Amino acid sequence: MTNEFVLEAITREFPDSVISSSEPYGMLTIEIKKDDIKKVIHYLKDSTLEFIFLTDICGIHYPETPEKEIGVVYHLHNLMANFRLRLKIFMSRENIEVDSLVELYAGANWMERETFDFYGIKFKGHPDLRPILNMEDLGYHPMLKEYRLEDGTRTDKNDAMFGR
Repeated sequence: MTNEFVLEAITREFPDSVISSSEPYGMLTIEIKKDDIKKVIHYLKDSTLEFIFLTDICGIHYPETPEKEIGVVYHLHNLMANFRLRLKIFMSRENIEVDSLVELYAGANWMERETFDFYGIKFKGHPDLRPILNMEDLGYHPMLKEYRLEDGTRTDKNDAMFGR
């Protein structure tokens, strides 16, 4: 199984779903249309490609690109061929919702809850979408790049101590 073979299989089956592809560090990375991600992953799991293991789901935040501000990254693994695949989807801040994969991969349950908890991405059809690590009354999603990295109210910090 090669990057070219998998990319060709996906583009043949879903010609309008693939936005772009690349191979950073040799790993095939495909950007998919947000509305098509579930059917693409369903195909990858149930076809002869056999991506039966969902390694990870995580969120990303690019505040400098409003039309692609929030993203979800899916890492899939074909255990028989030891082949890994990365799929990405992007969305604007106004439409921060994507289909859940819990019915395809049971392990997606906790991964989607963690992604919701830290990035605020809602997964449609998730059986129990609530915070998993943060307090329920936290009121914000800590991995979004919306807050200053340093607390400007601290008086015990002297910039001279840090070479500034």
